[in-house]
Amino acid sequence: MSETVANIVGTAAAICSNTSFAPQAIKIWKARDASAVSLKTYSLTVTCFALWVIYGVITEAWPVTFANSCALVMAVIVLTMKWKFRDSKKARPDVPDGP
Repeated sequence: MSETVANIVGTAAAICSNTSFAPQAIKIWKARDASAVSLKTYSLTVTCFALWVIYGVITEAWPVTFANSCALVMAVIVLTMKWKFRDSKKARPDVPDGP
């Protein structure tokens, strides 16, 4: 496989990984409600991205390191909002419960 093809695939993967967090993070921030976010799942996600970053550093795969570092930052932001807004339903009784 050519290096160009590998770089194109890697770039596409990085863009997909990083863009997948934006809508959820924006929704949580606007609603000030992270009740739909699973603490266990996002903790695992943060751990996975951290391990990928470590792998990228060890193997000197800088595209892997960079892409997963960005995704790690966004996943940590979502996890932080989950913690920060954990009492949002109590503080905002006007926000309806889920289905």
